Amino acid sequence: MTYDPVSANPLSGNPLTSRDDVVGGLHALFDPLLPYFSEGGARVRLDGAAAHFDRAAADLEGFARPLWGLTPLAAGGGSFEHWELYRRGLANGTDPEHPEYWGAVNSTDQRMVELAAIGFTMRMVPQHVWAPLSQKAKDNLAAYLLHARQFDYADNNWKFFRILVDLGLEECGVDFDRSLTEKYLEELDGFYLGEGWYRDGNVRRIDHYIPFAMHFYGLIYAKLARGDEKRVAAYKERAVAFAKDIRHWFDEDGGTLAFGRSLTYRFACGGFWGALAFADVEALPWGEIKGQFMRHLRWWADKPIAHGNGVLSVGYGYPNLFMSESYNSAGSPYWALKAFLPLALGADHPFWTAEETPAVIDETPIPLRHPGMVMMHTKGNVVALSSGQQNWQMRNGTEKYAKFVYSSRYGFSVEVDERAYHQGAFDGALAFSDDGRHYRVRETNEVAQIAGDTLYARWKPWSDVSVETWLLPANPWHIRVHRITTPRALHATEGGFAIGRADLNADRLREEAGRAVAHSATDLSVIVDLAGTRDGRTQKAYPNTNLIVSKTLVPQLRGDIAAGTTVLVTAAMAMPAGSDAEAALNKPPAAPDLAALEALFAREGIDVSAILVPERF
Repeated sequence: MTYDPVSANPLSGNPLTSRDDVVGGLHALFDPLLPYFSEGGARVRLDGAAAHFDRAAADLEGFARPLWGLTPLAAGGGSFEHWELYRRGLANGTDPEHPEYWGAVNSTDQRMVELAAIGFTMRMVPQHVWAPLSQKAKDNLAAYLLHARQFDYADNNWKFFRILVDLGLEECGVDFDRSLTEKYLEELDGFYLGEGWYRDGNVRRIDHYIPFAMHFYGLIYAKLARGDEKRVAAYKERAVAFAKDIRHWFDEDGGTLAFGRSLTYRFACGGFWGALAFADVEALPWGEIKGQFMRHLRWWADKPIAHGNGVLSVGYGYPNLFMSESYNSAGSPYWALKAFLPLALGADHPFWTAEETPAVIDETPIPLRHPGMVMMHTKGNVVALSSGQQNWQMRNGTEKYAKFVYSSRYGFSVEVDERAYHQGAFDGALAFSDDGRHYRVRETNEVAQIAGDTLYARWKPWSDVSVETWLLPANPWHIRVHRITTPRALHATEGGFAIGRADLNADRLREEAGRAVAHSATDLSVIVDLAGTRDGRTQKAYPNTNLIVSKTLVPQLRGDIAAGTTVLVTAAMAMPAGSDAEAALNKPPAAPDLAALEALFAREGIDVSAILVPERF
């Protein structure tokens, strides 16, 4: 039988409009895992690729992550036929004498991450995973969790993992040192920035870990904690404020902004909406919350995100190891099942009974100071102008955090050869080369500010080359102004949005002085030089570089940069093909006045939160 990438997706063909559809989707996602459980039930090994942690931890990841969906299913009265398998796995995985023992935690360890799902399950459905165990198995499981929780967890969202374990221990009557719980709750509060926004540790980045980790776990705690009313109220109030901003990271079709690390968790990005329902927090009208949740699941239903056996792949819009993190094992994508948290709610909950309402879409730009973004909604897309965050710890961290613009419909591309300047995609970026082979792009900022709906950053591709960049919305276009000061001549390439490339060279390309345009069957992408005559080129990017589609076209502007000071002014946009796109193509925006931009930031510029966070490395 020929492999069909779309129908291999377990969500393919599911209308995903009702609670029953969501239940069916969860079963369809879990069932392909069953052949990969070990005989003792404690390990799930899906392929031979490795993460930076050991194989036992990776096998535990494959075992534990499905619990994020299965546990709410059971808590909400749903049927799951394999709890005996999970009980067997818990007993054997925590038994030092069993060959499937997971290995002890003796320092900051990936096992800490996965034990959170087990603690959550013990708290929610102890009748399935705790009560039926033998006393020896209970003792081993409790001892394993108590041993693990005494060590320091990573200084970020990981601190919630001890708290989730503690919720399970408390439910099952196991004594533990509660001062450790309180210590981490206080430290997590130290990451709060205001207006609903956290940072994920003391780092210069604010990404999807804020909705699908910081708020997600906080809302679980708000629902399940006992006797902590003040903190529960704070978590709920923060979620209400956050919902009004994070809804602008989602487009009208349910796609979310492709930005940052860990995007292989896919529909976990919609977990925040389900967590609001779980905690009974009507941060927005229930119809809007439900609409955001259901549209997001539907957005994924036609993407080729699974292998032929129905197992989710590492990747985003398709299987893709180029974009993966060093901590991604084959079981990692199953954090996507965090999206199924609202299955813990009965069918009569207002989240499930509400009629979906459309996304709140406004053509007016929405400035978000904390992540340093200006959001723009266009047809079937949300665009983020980005001041530029920093992540030097992750693979391709520069592409994931420091481009000028990100998108839900067009994603972003990761570079795959740092010694192939002329083959680079450079979508949403400005790349420089001084030898025609190697290149530099923005990796971090010395300064990042926002003034109204305009962004400013100062950055250095080399220690002796300085670039100032202003980003302006001009919906559906955006404008980039770069002032480059260099002591030596350079070559520069600047990219627009990447769009899907057809087979048989069926796309239409236009390469002109000062402009490049790519027309595909579904989309149009254009980049225009507003203050010069750089050469236009439509780059056929290396395959598997873009997160959304595997083959892309990227309109680019290319030219020499003389020694001294040079000002580049660029406009770019991409839209679904059609009359609206053609009309926009013929009406590029005018170049802004640089002196007026400087005056704006002198008068109103404030530092974005992400640039203010100190590093601890």
